[in-house]
Amino acid sequence: MAAQLHHLGEVFVAAPTTEQSGVGHAITYLTPLICKEIFQDDRHWAWAVDGSPADCVKLAISELCPVRPDLVVSGINSGLNAGINVLYSGTVAAAIEGAFFGVRSIAVSLEYDPQADFQAAAVVARNVIGGLLKKDNQPGSLFNINIPTAATLAAAEVKVVPMGLDQYGGKYEKRTDPGGRDYYWALWTPPGELPKDETDATELRRGHVTVTPLHFDLTARGRLDAMRAWDLRA
Repeated sequence: MAAQLHHLGEVFVAAPTTEQSGVGHAITYLTPLICKEIFQDDRHWAWAVDGSPADCVKLAISELCPVRPDLVVSGINSGLNAGINVLYSGTVAAAIEGAFFGVRSIAVSLEYDPQADFQAAAVVARNVIGGLLKKDNQPGSLFNINIPTAATLAAAEVKVVPMGLDQYGGKYEKRTDPGGRDYYWALWTPPGELPKDETDATELRRGHVTVTPLHFDLTARGRLDAMRAWDLRA
């Protein structure tokens, strides 16, 4: 992704040192946040941050990046972050953190495959991101891009759609360890039959690249006026 983003401008890399799947918007504040400078061919290449994806963005914008960025790109994540997975995703959380700072931010995820073609996915992502930058000029804009495997094999359409609301991973497998103690392993299974409405989940199954505009204000604003009339008392 960094190599493709060089076509759009100067790139600064800060990334977690370890796998961070499902960490959501966790941040580190009770322990030191360690970061290490990574070199390639005796030149600075990236910062490896021993923290969450959101930590990486927060620390990079506040301390590590020599200039304030015009754009934050999080990913490419191995595995789609579509539908309700947006709420669990560390990849999306990193983009949200960038939007907190008023920087246009984009999360990018690729359908999981042991032989996933990240090079091809990076080209797809760069093209979509370039298109977004030409049309969007709002500070703090937030977008979620998902790329199916099919889009790395042949040209694919780009669909602007809302996130689906179907539940993922609602089951656990009960197992027993060698000591006879029970434990549970989460089964991260996708929903079975999806509705036929146009959401990221359904369009990805059709082989389309999806783009979803997001916002991090969780207030259900449509209920505020009605609830004020409830005359709630402590």
